[in-house]
Amino acid sequence: MRRRDFIKTMGVAAGASAIPFLKFLPAEAAGRGDTLVVVTGNGPNSMDIQRKGTNRPSYQIAVNLYDRLVGYGTKTLEDGTMMYDYQTLEPELAESWEVAADGMSITFKIRKGATFWDGMPITAHDVKWSFDRAVSLGGFPTVQMKAGSLEKPEQFEAVDDSTFVIKLLRKSKLTLPDLGVPVPIIFNSKVAKANATADDPWATEYLHRTPAGGGAFMLERWDPGQQTVYKRYDDWKNGDLPGVKRVIIREVPSASTRRALLERGDADVSLDLPPKDFAELKKSGKFTINAAPIENSLAAIGLNLTFEPFKKKEVRQAIAYSVPYDQIFKQAAFERGIPMWGGKSFSPETIEWPQPFPYDTDYDKAKALLKEAGYADGFEVPLSFNLGLAQWSEPMCLLLQESLAKVGIKATIDKIPGANWRTAALVEKKLPMHIKNFGGWLNYPDYYSFWVYQKGRLFNSMNYHNEEVEKITDETLHLEVDHPDYEPNIKKLLSIFFDEVPLIPVYQPYLDVATQKSVTGYEYYFHRQLDCRSFKKATA
Repeated sequence: MRRRDFIKTMGVAAGASAIPFLKFLPAEAAGRGDTLVVVTGNGPNSMDIQRKGTNRPSYQIAVNLYDRLVGYGTKTLEDGTMMYDYQTLEPELAESWEVAADGMSITFKIRKGATFWDGMPITAHDVKWSFDRAVSLGGFPTVQMKAGSLEKPEQFEAVDDSTFVIKLLRKSKLTLPDLGVPVPIIFNSKVAKANATADDPWATEYLHRTPAGGGAFMLERWDPGQQTVYKRYDDWKNGDLPGVKRVIIREVPSASTRRALLERGDADVSLDLPPKDFAELKKSGKFTINAAPIENSLAAIGLNLTFEPFKKKEVRQAIAYSVPYDQIFKQAAFERGIPMWGGKSFSPETIEWPQPFPYDTDYDKAKALLKEAGYADGFEVPLSFNLGLAQWSEPMCLLLQESLAKVGIKATIDKIPGANWRTAALVEKKLPMHIKNFGGWLNYPDYYSFWVYQKGRLFNSMNYHNEEVEKITDETLHLEVDHPDYEPNIKKLLSIFFDEVPLIPVYQPYLDVATQKSVTGYEYYFHRQLDCRSFKKATA
């Protein structure tokens, strides 16, 4: 597909295609004050965030159906959008906590009266089992725990039913914030153990389809690929009861249909719309458009160093000078983000992150670098994108394809279904050139480096490896920001990222969420999924 053909398809209306959606909803659900109807492009592929291969939409399951020891505070942006405040931790299952005088342990007191959905009390023993599971299963959850220096079951102790202790391997700025991310959820260990087997001691098969928690919502129904339905757990004690009794999250692959459902009033919340749609909906003034820059996130181009030409830094830099940044930002992102190109120097003046890389569109520089690298005549390369994010990544690819052709590089566009993307891009790491949109949960550049620039990490889809980057990241990850080594280390990291450029940032995207005017309480979270606990809906 060429860019002009793609643009022609952007105006296709939903029409009657919206009608089948309604048969999955209770009568007048979208008009009821106690029911929130959400439409999204993709849904969860598992009820267990700690299961290998779990997708991003599954993070909402962890947030809404399970508790964590702590949560985050809330702050309000200039436009009125509410977002999490990672500098403020608030009690959730733990009603209080205390850091030891030597800083090497943290003691948590479990909230009295908190119960699982089956009425059993939540105890420190459930927390111990859940944390043991998180650090033992391997894969993404275990690495996420490791980022907060939570690595071994021996670190966790249930002193009694209401007292849980974490023994630290080292002091780290990430330990407490890491307890508020979606991974360290608290399972009903009795239910899990009852459904475990010798071959599956952590009950991964059972918990994949059957949640066992005590969160603010319970699972009423899950039809994979169609819908997920929550109902409120009215005996929840770990926060204010949600403002809605029921949440229906319907998977609607067509973005035009999701927009039509919102405009007709059949949906309360619409996610995953193209940037163009959000810009138009905002201009209409009929809906609330909640917009926040996705912290620690980049819409970027990944260059896989297993592909022969990309092993040479000069080729990677040539690609960086060939990107039509301004066109992509205006025509693919519709300026729903923050530009990340045009930096003034290869030596960063600040440790702000993300910050613009020192590249701009310069075809002469690109051609000179390709010639220096021995590729004066260019080369051919597949350019891959996730079909689940086609609303912005496909036009981005088409614009990039046209621009690369100007320096002799022939890019063939490779469309990968969303269900296959994680395996192809992140697990097998086999895509030579691809569009990335990773966002780090904890808002530090060294945390971003931990996930994206370290060898073997899930989100290092570029197969990048630099011993100096490994060393600096490991030395800096746990340091407080005011430590004297922190700033010089981060500046050194950023200068390497600028120079080596295995990842070419284009812009820092906004997370846009459209709601009816009658819906309030939306709060932006770094995991990009809805925390339904804070929503309220005015009655008609």
